[in-house]
Amino acid sequence: MLKGRLSLSTLGPLAALLVLIALGAFLNSNFLSSGNITNVLARSAFIGMIAVGMTFVITSGGLDLSVGSMAAFIAGMMILAMNAMLPTLGIGVPLVLAGMAVALIVGVLAGLTNGLLVTRARIEPFIVTLGTMGIFRSLVTWLADGGTISLDFEARQFYRPVYYDGIFGITWPIITFALVAVAGQVAMRHTRFGRYCEAIGSNDKVARYSAVKVEWVRLMTYVMLGMLVGLATILYVPRLGSASGSTGVLWELEAIAAVIIGGTALKGGYGRVWGTVVGVLILSLIDNILNLADLVSPYLNGAIQGVIIVLAVVLQRGKSSAEGR
Repeated sequence: MLKGRLSLSTLGPLAALLVLIALGAFLNSNFLSSGNITNVLARSAFIGMIAVGMTFVITSGGLDLSVGSMAAFIAGMMILAMNAMLPTLGIGVPLVLAGMAVALIVGVLAGLTNGLLVTRARIEPFIVTLGTMGIFRSLVTWLADGGTISLDFEARQFYRPVYYDGIFGITWPIITFALVAVAGQVAMRHTRFGRYCEAIGSNDKVARYSAVKVEWVRLMTYVMLGMLVGLATILYVPRLGSASGSTGVLWELEAIAAVIIGGTALKGGYGRVWGTVVGVLILSLIDNILNLADLVSPYLNGAIQGVIIVLAVVLQRGKSSAEGR
C-alpha cells in the first residue's frame, strides 16, 4: 500500500504536467510551436535555478522569502558596477565577466547574511528572510531613486546574446537551468551534503548526535541559494537591461510553489530536485496557457499560484495523516 502511495506521489506532478501540455495544445494551436516552447522554458529558467536552491533550503528545514528582492538588489548592484567600470574596461567580454562576478559575489554575500542570521543569531528563517526581503527591496529602490537603474545601451547590446543566443537553437538560460537541475539532483541524491540536508530537516537533534555539522550545512544551503539567485540574475539582466523596485516581484512565491508542487516536504526532511523542475514547468505552463487562451486576467496569476501552494500543502498534510494511520 505504501508503495502505491509513493508511486502516486511520484507520478502525480508528471501526470499534471502532461495534462497541462495536452490542454494547452487543445486550447491554442500555437502552444506546441518551437517559439512558444522556447519562450516558456527560457522564462522558467530564472525561477527554476532559484527553486533548485530553495529545494535544499526547505529540505533542511529552512525557508527564504527574500529571493525576489535579492534578485532585484543583485541586478541593481550588477548594473551599477558595470556602468562604473565601463570607462575603464570598455565594451567587451571583460566588462561582462566583471558584472557576472559582482552578481555572484553579491548573491553569495546576501545568502551568507541570511544563513548567519538563521544559524548564528538563531532567528527563525521566516522572520529573517521576511526582514531581508524588505531590506533588499528598499535598497534597490533607494539606489534607483525610486525609478529604474539602466545598463548603458551599448553594453546592453553586447550583453544581450547571453539571454537570446545559445547552441543548436537552445538558449543559454535553458542550458544553464538544465545543468543546475542535473547538478542539484546529483547533489541531493548522491552526495553527503544532500543526505545531511534531509537528515537535518527530518530531525536536527538526531543529525547532531550523528556528528553532522547542522549549522554549517544549513548555512551552506542559504549560500548556495544566494549564489543561484546571482546566477539567475546574470541571465535575467540582458533580457531587459534594467532593475527597479518591481524586479523579481513574487519570485519567492513561484520558487516555493514549484518546490512544494514537486513533492518536497514543506516541513523538511525530504527533497526532490527533479520534482521541483516539474513544478517550475507546471507553473510556467499554467501562466502560458492562461495568457494564450485569455481565460482570466494575467493579473490573477499570482492569486492562482497562491491557491496552488495552499492546495499542495493540504495534499501533503493529508498524505502524512494517512501514512500516520
